[in-house]
Amino acid sequence: MKKFLVPALSVMAATVMSCGGGAIKEVKDSTVVKDSVTTGAPSSTPVDSTAITSLSDADKAAGWQLLFNGTSKDGWRGFKNKPTEPWVVENGVLHCLGSTTDKSDKRGDLITDKEYENFELTADWKLAPKGNSGILYMVTEEFDAPYLSGPEYQIIDDNNFPEKLEDWQKTGANYAMNPPLVAASNPIGQWNTTKIIVNKGHVEHWLNGQKTAEYELWTDEWKKHKAEGKWKDAKGYGMSKKGHITLQDHGSEIWFKNIKIKEI
Repeated sequence: MKKFLVPALSVMAATVMSCGGGAIKEVKDSTVVKDSVTTGAPSSTPVDSTAITSLSDADKAAGWQLLFNGTSKDGWRGFKNKPTEPWVVENGVLHCLGSTTDKSDKRGDLITDKEYENFELTADWKLAPKGNSGILYMVTEEFDAPYLSGPEYQIIDDNNFPEKLEDWQKTGANYAMNPPLVAASNPIGQWNTTKIIVNKGHVEHWLNGQKTAEYELWTDEWKKHKAEGKWKDAKGYGMSKKGHITLQDHGSEIWFKNIKIKEI
């Protein structure tokens, strides 16, 4: 959950991205990169036994593609090409290191190299206590932050976040637009499975097998909702027909694995 029009979020000074500014060539964390390959922990440390590092023949036949290969950040880069050191690859898992002090919105959001229009996305994630993050989609780079263009699948510690949360800030919501239909997240520290479907303006959010949000982009109802809420002054919010998938660095520790996508 990025905060727009209210105080918020976070940045690690020289190592992460800031809103606006020129592109900076990405330099991957030297602790996890050897010979241009992100290796994570030493080879004696086992890969997460549930981490997908390759697709089955059936998945390939169905059109699925891995967005994260379990060994490197290939296929991802920083928003506006800013550095991505807060993100490391460990044992088949993509780990955002977080910060106890730096919560500004200048931290290093990751975006896919490729843009997507109609798709089904699935990802497993777990969040640190009091944490806050999100998955954004249809993100463009014409504005200062991903949340100024792309809708957000909200991820947050609903029960222990240190500030009072509105319903539209809770996990599984279409952030600042549609509150979650049900509370479906597992206890903090456990893995969750998210699914996002975007198909010709029809959007669904799913969490652990339960639908948490459903809405239609660009309808009169959606435009009215936008005009009355947090995004009323964000002209580009939700307007792109295609864009990047984005993993949000909100200064909180979060882990992702098994990220895959199927274009519709």
